[in-house]
Amino acid sequence: MSDFTPAERIWHTIRMIPAGNVAAYGQIADLSGLPGRARLVGRCLKDVPQNEPVPWYRVVRSNGQIAFPVNSKLANEQIARLLEEGVLVINHKIKMKCYQWQPDLPTLLYQLDF
Repeated sequence: MSDFTPAERIWHTIRMIPAGNVAAYGQIADLSGLPGRARLVGRCLKDVPQNEPVPWYRVVRSNGQIAFPVNSKLANEQIARLLEEGVLVINHKIKMKCYQWQPDLPTLLYQLDF
């Protein structure tokens, strides 16, 4: 995957997050081989082509907070999608201890090997 753009690496990593789990922007950057580039993850999510199935709603801030303003259209959509997958959202926040994605060793070695 070394020939892929940073955006493609980020989208690939986000596609790996299982339903019912979330990941932080910084975690996605690290797993994509782009340590310290959490803001790049956010920018790349804004540029996802419509034909790319990227579950953007599974990405949250490191403290579990939804990044969109409370009661905004995108925040409400993100919360609804997470609730559909069984992720509990209380006061615009997710308990990362319960829902944070922790990829197993084969995933790290073979599917996220950039």
